Amino acid sequence: MNATVVILEPPEAAAFERGEEPAAAAPSGDGPPEPPNPPGGPGGPDEPEAQHLRALHRANEVRLARAGIKRQIARGELSVVDVIRSRAEVTQTMEIAELLTSQRRWGSTRARRFLAEVPMTESKTIGSMTERQRDTLACMLAALAPRSLRLGASPTDGLVEPDSGSST
Repeated sequence: MNATVVILEPPEAAAFERGEEPAAAAPSGDGPPEPPNPPGGPGGPDEPEAQHLRALHRANEVRLARAGIKRQIARGELSVVDVIRSRAEVTQTMEIAELLTSQRRWGSTRARRFLAEVPMTESKTIGSMTERQRDTLACMLAALAPRSLRLGASPTDGLVEPDSGSST
């Protein structure tokens, strides 16, 4: 049987016993070698906790932004059509039924019936919709809007003020 004998120098032997490559054990400069992952740095013991906190902070920002969008829709300051056509990051994972029900006089039943005409599920997210689906929804919603709102007029245009008591 042929055997190859490798003679290791003392620093390399210690590195080999620790499971390191022999070249990694030799320091490249003066002083002790740097640890591979310093505590608190990337991959360190504090990284999962810091990442978790960043994720919680981001999720809270998204929730607050969505709530603001839904409030604007409910007040009539923003239309669902604008939100569907926009590519805002905070609305990409928002379900279409959630967006539709944020409108005045739109409940889950009306949203479900409306989406059945497309056809589209209530749990479909805005970000997963194709351009064709976005255009179809936008056109259908625009057709449902009151005529005065579609033309950009004020919602009170065309309303007749009641007479103030004079009868002619």
